[in-house]
Parts: sequence; C-alpha cells; structure tokens
Amino acid sequence: MQDDKYLQVGRGISFRLMPLGGSVTQGVGSSTGAGYRRPLLEMLQEHGFDVQMVGSRKTGSMLNKNHEGWPGFRIDEIDKKARLSTPELLPHVFAINAGSNDCLQSFKLEEAGDRLGDMLEYLWQTSPNSTIILSTLVVSADKQTDSNVVYVNDQFRALAKRKSNEQKKIVFVDMYSEAGPQIDCLVDGIHPDNEGYEQMAKLWMNGVLEALKRGFLPRSEEDSE
Repeated sequence: MQDDKYLQVGRGISFRLMPLGGSVTQGVGSSTGAGYRRPLLEMLQEHGFDVQMVGSRKTGSMLNKNHEGWPGFRIDEIDKKARLSTPELLPHVFAINAGSNDCLQSFKLEEAGDRLGDMLEYLWQTSPNSTIILSTLVVSADKQTDSNVVYVNDQFRALAKRKSNEQKKIVFVDMYSEAGPQIDCLVDGIHPDNEGYEQMAKLWMNGVLEALKRGFLPRSEEDSE
C-alpha cells in the first residue's frame, strides 16, 4: 500500500493524453481490447491526475477510451492520421509507440527514425508546449522481425537523445527491456497479453512521472487549456 502523498502527486494536474501508434496502442491481444490504456488510466487516476484520453478512435472496455491506434499502420500512415486529429484535439501529452509494422514489413528501416522525427516535429508545432513520451518497440517472437525491431529501436533512442538535447519536451521509455513485455507475454508473437500490457502501462506511468519531475506537465487549468 502506497502512502497518500505518493498517490496524490498529480493532484491539480489536468491534461489531454493521446495514445498514438498501431495495434499495440489499440490494445490488440488484451482481453479488454484496451491494452495498456486501461491500466495506465487507472494508475494516473490513483496518482491524482485528471486525464482525458483523446483520439479519433474509441475501442476497448473502458469509459475514457479515445485513442489514435491504427492496427497494421506504418509510421508514415500513423503520421497521416495524427495530422488529421491533432489540430482539433490539441493533446498536452502524446504516448507514442509506432513502427512495429515498419519492422514487420521491413519497410525502409534505415529511414524509420527520420520518419518518426518528422512526425514528432509536426506534433510539437501543431500542439505547442506538448510533451512527447516516446517508447521503443516491444520484442517480437520472429527472429527477423525482432532484428528489425532492435535496429529501429536504436534509431529511436538516438532520436530521443537528439530532441532532448534540442530542449524539446520529450521523455523516453524503454519497452524493449527487462521491465517491458517478454516473448512469453506475447499472445501471437507480436502483441502483448494482459500481463504484458500491464508492464507497458507501468513504464508509461514512469514516463509521466518523469515528465512531471521535469516540469513538462500543465500545473493549472489555465496551463492545460
């Protein structure tokens, strides 16, 4: 049992959060259809945050279920969807897990980091002062796909470091780690099961807390408008 002080660290902080990515963002493989989004929202609320999930899609067994997760979509395709919804919804925080389908398709992998970088710049430009929590891709059971994932993840790590050095509001979370989903947590070799999504939610939560620590999150209703 955690003490009240720890649980209420987010009291008074309200923000719009857009989960952005592919099928993992939607929650394919979970029994709820909401993937990491449901346990993440519960964790945020337990910490006192007032969060509205935003996005053009609504899936999963949860009330606050909007998101921008598109199964089968590559980074360039996710980018196009984000360009339609971001100007209208103006998220304060983006939780981005995108690129798994690029790896599955071996699609111009040497340019994956650049594609994602272009999307990040658009998000910052369109939703000023927003914070991006960027994650690596989760492990894959297929050896070739997993090799692609490792290659792309290295690009994402470098991208996050570069943007941080540019004083951008970015927090990096590593899903391809001991703390993230392992192969035995994949229901089909690609998508996590409930346990795997719970692990992802904890890592996203750590990312939000890191953003709070760095002063990236809105502190009042005026800041979050």
